[in-house]
Amino acid sequence: QVQLVESGGGLVQAGGSLRLSCAASGRTDSVAAMGWFRQAPGKEREFVARMSWNGRSTYIADSVRGRFTISKDTAKNTLYLQLNSLKPEDTAVYYCAASTSPVPGTGATRYDYWGQGTQVTVSS
Repeated sequence: QVQLVESGGGLVQAGGSLRLSCAASGRTDSVAAMGWFRQAPGKEREFVARMSWNGRSTYIADSVRGRFTISKDTAKNTLYLQLNSLKPEDTAVYYCAASTSPVPGTGATRYDYWGQGTQVTVSS
């Protein structure tokens, strides 16, 4: 199994930036792709971005494309999400997820492992 630990969330003003980190441990050799999701209170979990662990494929949701960037440090088994030009509607708990499939898509059910989440709050 794989363990994921997110960090880097916090409270920022609109227009600010944050960098979220997701440290993976355990059987990381089974991970083929990793992604970020977010969930606001009362709303369903929403896909944000994903990246194949070999770095060959990256996809960012339309809602955040141009503002968010996904990246990784393979040597550290760490995934990052750079959040720029933050808006109040970006406020949510952000979750890191890992999939044993190299092409998991955007559905949360296609991911096998999840972190505990990190809160991002953007004030007006």
